[in-house]
Amino acid sequence: MSETTPIKTLQYRMDGPEDAPVLILGPSLGTTWHMWDRQVPELARQWRVLRFDLPGHGGAPAHAAPGVPELAERLLATLDMVGVQRFGYAGCSIGGAIGAELALRRPDRIASLALVAASPRFGTADEFRQRGVIVRANGLDPMARAAPERWFTPGFAAAQPAIVEWAVQMVRTTDPGCYIAACEALAAFDIRAQLGRIIVPTLVLVGAEDKVTGPAEARTLVAGIPDARLALVPGASHLAPVEQPGAVTDLLVRHFSTAWYNPSDTSTGITILPEGLVPPLSAMVGPVAEIAPAEQPQAVSAMRADPYEAGLRVRREVLGDKHVDRALGEADDFSGDFQEFITRYAWGEVWTREALDRRMRSAVTLTALVAGGHLDELAFHTKAALRNGLSPAEIKEVLIQTAIYCGVPAANSAFKVARAVIQEETKPHT
Repeated sequence: MSETTPIKTLQYRMDGPEDAPVLILGPSLGTTWHMWDRQVPELARQWRVLRFDLPGHGGAPAHAAPGVPELAERLLATLDMVGVQRFGYAGCSIGGAIGAELALRRPDRIASLALVAASPRFGTADEFRQRGVIVRANGLDPMARAAPERWFTPGFAAAQPAIVEWAVQMVRTTDPGCYIAACEALAAFDIRAQLGRIIVPTLVLVGAEDKVTGPAEARTLVAGIPDARLALVPGASHLAPVEQPGAVTDLLVRHFSTAWYNPSDTSTGITILPEGLVPPLSAMVGPVAEIAPAEQPQAVSAMRADPYEAGLRVRREVLGDKHVDRALGEADDFSGDFQEFITRYAWGEVWTREALDRRMRSAVTLTALVAGGHLDELAFHTKAALRNGLSPAEIKEVLIQTAIYCGVPAANSAFKVARAVIQEETKPHT
């Protein structure tokens, strides 16, 4: 590992024979290279394993990178520094995004690729911007407390409290600014239209119970990447390498042993492994996962889907389950049709349109509510604006703008409502 890491490179460590082909392991957001500890002993038997930390993670210098392309460039600079030209790559979550970016930018340098708990687009940009709002207001403690639910199945979390606490501490010791920058990087990441350009042999590995980037996202990757296979790991959630280390290790050994091929530059030491020399699989930990054939995408009906379900989902994401449950629960024979109407058309037709993101829609909505004097709705839409990624400073600027175009008295009343909501929403919760 480098003693002092320049801003254009990443903190790293290497294990395994110096003359072996290089295999890189990329971490998930909020983790360190230690998330791969259980894979290294087996992988380092036949590969030179290089693990790296994201900026501000694991004690790495807190030089935030603005996007996934910049993270990929820093990794390439690190590899250039240590003399690695061609390599295999396995990455989890944002680590998978970095691997996909490398495969798009420099396919000549990647021999084989494994995307773990990855997606061509990670949720929505608004979801990750909202994380940034929470971290700016409260630090990383809310993210740390939520990590076990996102990363592990309930059974594993209950049975392995020490591992859960280790995971929580990884998040708590991350630099907040670098965590926010990584969230912004994921918010901007979208390679759905470019998947067909990934030409290296690819394993898409996903935990069967992953609620963050689950089997649906994995199947999208497999359908779009020409030479891709799917491996579904039972009994695992988002951090499958931690939760099912044996199964994940065996899948990686099998994939990189059979998919690796000779580069034109033989000085890298990468060679084809004959079938007879492929190492035996180690003992499994938990259920065995198998690599499945690529699935063909199903035909999409030409009929337009009812926007109600999409509207209900967006309404809950923007306003929160508590608010929506209350509104729907209070509906009766008189108001029920109206609740269905706004769910279907306001939220399912308008809020799902792609030309404006949710931050912009929240800014427009706040302005309209101030202009109309709708202070009751302004309160919960201020809360929604925070959820959609607007910072308190940006909400303040929106309201100042309304003072010019909607009138000072209207803005004065709006400031009182918005200030109370922001104070409540951003105070630390113990």
